[in-house]
Amino acid sequence: MPQLESSKAQPLGGGESDYDGLLDLIGDASVVLLGEASHGTHEFYRERARITRRLIEERGFIAVAVEADWPDAYRVNRYVRGAPDDGDAEEALRGFRRFPTWMWRNAEVLDFVGWLRAHNDRDGAGAGFYGLDLYSLYASADEVIAYLERVDPPAADRARERYACFEQFGHERTYGRAASLGVTESCRHAVVAQLTELQRRADAYLRRDGLAAEDEQFYAEQNARLIDSAEEYYRSMFADHGTSWNLRDRHMAETLGRLRAHLERHGEPARIVVWEHNSHVGDARMTEMGRRGELNVGQLARERWADDAFLVGFTTYTGTVTAASAWDAPAERKLVRPALPGSYEALFHETGERRFLVDLGGEAAETLRGPLLERAIGVIYRPETERVSHYFRADLAGQFDAVVHIDESRAVEPLERSAGWEPGEPPETYPTAL
Repeated sequence: MPQLESSKAQPLGGGESDYDGLLDLIGDASVVLLGEASHGTHEFYRERARITRRLIEERGFIAVAVEADWPDAYRVNRYVRGAPDDGDAEEALRGFRRFPTWMWRNAEVLDFVGWLRAHNDRDGAGAGFYGLDLYSLYASADEVIAYLERVDPPAADRARERYACFEQFGHERTYGRAASLGVTESCRHAVVAQLTELQRRADAYLRRDGLAAEDEQFYAEQNARLIDSAEEYYRSMFADHGTSWNLRDRHMAETLGRLRAHLERHGEPARIVVWEHNSHVGDARMTEMGRRGELNVGQLARERWADDAFLVGFTTYTGTVTAASAWDAPAERKLVRPALPGSYEALFHETGERRFLVDLGGEAAETLRGPLLERAIGVIYRPETERVSHYFRADLAGQFDAVVHIDESRAVEPLERSAGWEPGEPPETYPTAL
């Protein structure tokens, strides 16, 4: 197994200058993707927030785009931009009701959203908060109808009639299973018809209220696009994992591109920070995913924006994590086993450094050429089958431009604690989900 010299690891001591080197590496890149090796690690959220604050304050970044549903995140966006709908950051985060709620309803995100609102109040121009994911089919349908009720009530009636196709199922997965098995007709025709009408009538809607109308029309159209993608995604997920994965990551990458174009509509450059799991942020071509024909947001960002995209991974060796034992199960504080020999995490542990940054384009690159094992913990953690459930082979130096390693990390704190979160015992069932 290769060894990484500690001199090639830039220590992170918690000071203001910690990420000076990273900002130098980022340079003029305007799309910075910050990953995480789990969906439940305190330090990953904290360090991403620290980096993001500096990018906003020092480099003019104007948006944070996260692995979350579009309507839920847009509620936060309204709050941080000064809308009076919600009284505080905790209330603004209440839109995140879907499992796993701790991904965005946690103490670190609460602090960041509060900081972002205060920053925007001081700055005037401000930075937004957006979701890239596609799970919210029903919630997005409600948002499209609500928008049309305000601007075109007859069109709202047509949208309501079209989206009624989904009503009998009650849940996206139920619809997907029924449609994929041929038990019911697909709602695809109705979904496409609604998106097409909304796009066709966009100019008429935009004549109303200037910039505010542009933002609301973009929000509504993106909800309609999400429904289009989600309908296809939920049908495909019961047929082929690779197809559904690619549909989801293409949707997130396309949403990122549309968001960037929307924010640039008046000629100013749009610099965006992305928060997603390593499995979405790291270039899939450098992992087992790519060999299976799967792609991801990081790969698509590099293909579209080349050096204008900068990819940062996050890893940990051991500690605790907030995760579930089964899908839709309560959050638990679980023990994270020490990383397996032959993994990047074990290699980083051997440096003896507790927290550090590695430039994967510098002298460390050749040492970190894979393939080696890399760990990925999603919203579900299964330690007893960890090698099968949570490890894959990757070439880290090609997967990311830089990596932040936290040798011992702790579980992120959910805003709502279940009984299983407090003891930290590690019940171990069900495969990983990212």
